[in-house]
Amino acid sequence: MSINVIGVDAYPLGWVGIELRDGRFARAVLASTLYEIVAASSGAAVIGVDIPLGMLPDRWRAADTVAADQLGPRRSSVFRVPPRAVWQENDFAAANRLCRELTGAGLSRQSWALRPKLLEANAIWERHPGLLFEAHPEVSFREMAGEPLAYAKKTWTGQGRRRDLLARHGIVLPDHLGPAGQAPPDDILDAAAVAWSAHRMATGAALSHPNPPEEADGTHIAIWY
Repeated sequence: MSINVIGVDAYPLGWVGIELRDGRFARAVLASTLYEIVAASSGAAVIGVDIPLGMLPDRWRAADTVAADQLGPRRSSVFRVPPRAVWQENDFAAANRLCRELTGAGLSRQSWALRPKLLEANAIWERHPGLLFEAHPEVSFREMAGEPLAYAKKTWTGQGRRRDLLARHGIVLPDHLGPAGQAPPDDILDAAAVAWSAHRMATGAALSHPNPPEEADGTHIAIWY
């Protein structure tokens, strides 16, 4: 029986996904919501998403600190995830104020901009336990390379390096991806890296930051790769 998995990355207009069948490229998908991708993924063993899944009640997550420590020059690609109550605020000023009260540090506008997608992904994660898991592309690429990547994902050299790493691990992305080709190249590469981790997750080969995962309110919080 073949193993189908999907890796998904958020981009400004929605979500882009790369589906693998037995570790090889099968198709690329584009959707305005994560719900659409999940609804059309009945054959997927797991779906990896590059978005934080699970928040703590009163502190930062260990997963983000541990992952950033492994990425060297790419550590800024991991943002610290504030406590759950921060995301329940309706505007940035209130969220930033609460974040400082709970953690002693503020919330970046870049993090706050992810709020709609973060809340959508977490709602699905809670509704379908075992289907979604959290991954981070730079953590995945670091594992593929055996070292942190020297060049950022938006650079020509960085994108070439990431596409080569994917190909070396059996994921050859075609030049033509249909509608999904409208997504930015770095987001497509990120989705493919998350799909690589999804295949590892489905086959029992995945590792996590932290190891073991952090526990909170009956859930396990970790970045898998």
